[in-house]
Order: sequence, then C-alpha cells, then structure tokens
Amino acid sequence: MSPDAAQNTHPSSEDGPPHGTNAKLVRMANQIATFFRSQPHEDGPAGIAIHINKFWEPRMRGAFFALIEKGDAGFDPMVITAAPLIKRPHSKEDAIGLGADAERGAPGGKGTAAGESLSEPNMPETT
Repeated sequence: MSPDAAQNTHPSSEDGPPHGTNAKLVRMANQIATFFRSQPHEDGPAGIAIHINKFWEPRMRGAFFALIEKGDAGFDPMVITAAPLIKRPHSKEDAIGLGADAERGAPGGKGTAAGESLSEPNMPETT
C-alpha cells in the first residue's frame, strides 16, 4: 500500500493541516458554509448543522469532531460556529425510533405504536 493510500484510510496523528480523507471532510464542510454565506447570516450555522446531520454518516461526523477538537484544521469560521449543533455520532439524538420515541408513535397516529409494521409498506390492500 502506498503512503498516500494509508493516509486516506486512517486519520493522521501528525500535527499540521489535514490530508487525505480528513482534508476532503474539511473541504466539504467549507463548501457547505460557502453556500450558506448567500443566505441570511442567522441561518448559516443551523443550515450547516442540518445538512451535516442529514447527509453525513456517523464515521464522517466522528472524523469531523476529531478535527474540530484537534483545532486549526482549516474549517471556515461558520463551520466552527455550527459544530455544537451537529450531532455527535452514536448519540441518543442519532437514534431514530427507539425507546420512548417508538412507544409514542409517529405524529398523526401512525407508526408501530399504531400497529403498523416496520417490515411492510403502508399500502392499501386491494381485493
């Protein structure tokens, strides 16, 4: 395996700017911030967090927080402002439909609490 390939699969323990996969995460987060600069300022950090929470898998968010905690990774200041709004991987907020949430059911009387199955589509039966 080439040294570059190793850098793309494991977070770097070296000091200095991120490289490989970590550099891509910084670039992606900064691209999201660039988009939100065209929106009202107060929407920026929340918009960044919503996007990352929706579309970044737990491993990506884990690497993101490792870079945030390391400091000086090159994140746009708006990304750093958004960081507290981003869900940490494998937190309770990351779990959907578990525990008390599942017992309450979905809004409108739908979901497993209302007798709907998770494994079957909710489609009307035809006779």
